Amino acid sequence: MYKVVSAEEAVKVIKSNDRIYIQAAAAAPQILMNAMTQRHEELRNVEVCHLHVEGETPYANPELRKSFHVNSFFLGYNVRHTLAAGNGSYTPIFLSELPLLFKRNILPIDVALIHVSVPDKHGYCSLGVSVEATLAAIENAKIVIAQINEQMPRTHGDGIIHFTEIDLFVGCNEPIPIYEMRESTEVESQISDYVASLIDDKSTLQMGVGVIPNAVLARLTNHKNLGLHTEMFSDGVIDLILKDVINGNYKGINPGRALATFLMGSKRLYDYVDDNPFVELRASDYVNDVSIIKQNPKMVAINSAIEVDVTGQVCADSIGSKIYSGVGGQMDFIRGSSLSDGGKAIIALPSITKKGISRIVPCLKPGAGVVTTRAHVHYIITEYGIANLYGQTINNRVKALVNIAHPDHRESIEKAYYELI
Repeated sequence: MYKVVSAEEAVKVIKSNDRIYIQAAAAAPQILMNAMTQRHEELRNVEVCHLHVEGETPYANPELRKSFHVNSFFLGYNVRHTLAAGNGSYTPIFLSELPLLFKRNILPIDVALIHVSVPDKHGYCSLGVSVEATLAAIENAKIVIAQINEQMPRTHGDGIIHFTEIDLFVGCNEPIPIYEMRESTEVESQISDYVASLIDDKSTLQMGVGVIPNAVLARLTNHKNLGLHTEMFSDGVIDLILKDVINGNYKGINPGRALATFLMGSKRLYDYVDDNPFVELRASDYVNDVSIIKQNPKMVAINSAIEVDVTGQVCADSIGSKIYSGVGGQMDFIRGSSLSDGGKAIIALPSITKKGISRIVPCLKPGAGVVTTRAHVHYIITEYGIANLYGQTINNRVKALVNIAHPDHRESIEKAYYELI
């Protein structure tokens, strides 16, 4: 049906000055990435594009700057160093619009490196645990190289492609990277209590991978008829689905299904989504489309931030001028939930950093990026309470946010703000 070649043979099609797209998150095709990097001595000026990818990123080594330049649409821990080192750059983009960069030929793709399940008896593979912008990359790339993995879950939704859409095949039998969740701290548990208190029965949830989202889910066991329409999810949803807490019965779009664009978690998660029609993975220009999201009544978006100023401006992608992560899907879901009938847009964060620095601030750090504007934000939550800013004046916002700041900083935050105006 198709011919399998070695990874070393497959990546020979990559040429100097090519632009590469790598499938994201836990689906990053590590074998192909490593084989490409092994060719660094003969390659020059290859642009490697991706969202966050799990695992090693050997091409991001600054010593290989003549061979590879990393163009990140969302920076993970493993490529964050490339900006300062000069062998990488960051392209701000809403996740809902990322596929358009390829569809509109704004970023023409020469080679797409993907990671798929073994073809079924009809010749169809699944993109498994990550669809995001990979479909658009496949459709517009000159060459598609697939790492075919016997352990890749076969997920339902958009990510079903026929083997004839793939040019080169590399076989493997490798575990999908595991995302391990630590236990929540007392502060994170208190924040999760406040977040859970805002979630009504029949709500549809968007929440990412992380300790606070996982802790929120653990507090929803007595809820009824919740839905899931989210950029990504992890293990925390499984028990709620099995208990019929999450059933999608009252969703306005894709009812009776859990919707995401990629997944990260344990082997239990990957086994659960394998050939499970309840879970649909679709492209990010659908999952994150505001006009789609808002069709879910009681849509609840739960996101985090690096810092929030007292007027409600949310910095979520940088520490000052240093890019830390990316725009991602925060604004897509903040806006979609705001427009939803009965929807709630929530930003949840600890009041201080590990070093005791306040994350509620009089003004954002110089160079800090505003991901969610003061006009979009609704609820800000810390371990000290809930501030509802929607429809509130600047003065009321200042009071509300000072009240949920850490007590050690409240007076200085308020004083510093009024000295600025």
